[in-house]
Amino acid sequence: MLEFGGEALVLTHDAMAEGVHYLPGQDAADIAWKLVATNLSDLAAKGAQPLGVLLGYRFGGDDARFVQGLREVLEHYHVPLLGGDTIGGAGSQVLGLTALGRATHRPVPARSGARAGDELYLTGPVGAAMMGFEALRTGGGDSAAYRRPAPLLAAGQALAPLVTAMMDVSDGLLLDAARMAEASGVTFALDRMAVPIAAPEQRRDDALRWGDDYQLLFCVPAGTPLPVAAHRIGEALPRAATPLLLDGAAPSGTLGYQHG
Repeated sequence: MLEFGGEALVLTHDAMAEGVHYLPGQDAADIAWKLVATNLSDLAAKGAQPLGVLLGYRFGGDDARFVQGLREVLEHYHVPLLGGDTIGGAGSQVLGLTALGRATHRPVPARSGARAGDELYLTGPVGAAMMGFEALRTGGGDSAAYRRPAPLLAAGQALAPLVTAMMDVSDGLLLDAARMAEASGVTFALDRMAVPIAAPEQRRDDALRWGDDYQLLFCVPAGTPLPVAAHRIGEALPRAATPLLLDGAAPSGTLGYQHG
């Protein structure tokens, strides 16, 4: 965040790599959409209104399809392309995008700030991107949730005046919840069955860890009326030995996607 002329300017930058964030040979229009949408989701978690994006792009893929997808996502969210840079070269594609936004509420929501007694909410189901990825990889089923995620900009702006902490779920619900608890100095107690999922019930544990769903995870003081639909999935407790409890116990195994 940057204070600028009486406003709070929110800046975020994400990179995407072929074979890590999208499949080799995937439609370049979808790649462009996801690159922009994931950055806009970071702005949503700050309750920010997008002002524009800066693109870093290497020529050599399906450049025409990438431009088409870029045009589609920018027009859909009414966000201008402010500039950036392009290069040539060989090898696996790596893309970068910086998004700029204007904070709509001060203080700007952050991962820190949750307090013991707060209620923990999630705006929607997790697991849709996981199922979409599997559909895309196998060539059957609906893959839209993975290919073209939807940043919750309006929800983030509506929640910004109310939340004590907020972030988007990109690396897995359990991992991101643990991160927010760590930043806030509390322990989150999650009810496993209260978490909405967009996957078969036998995949519940996978859905809680998979990521790429870009729902908003947030805390509000107990009893706060919400301006958006959301699911109460737990509560904040005084800090214990672990930042996260799942049905009363520390979850085992990997919590989500760990960046290298």
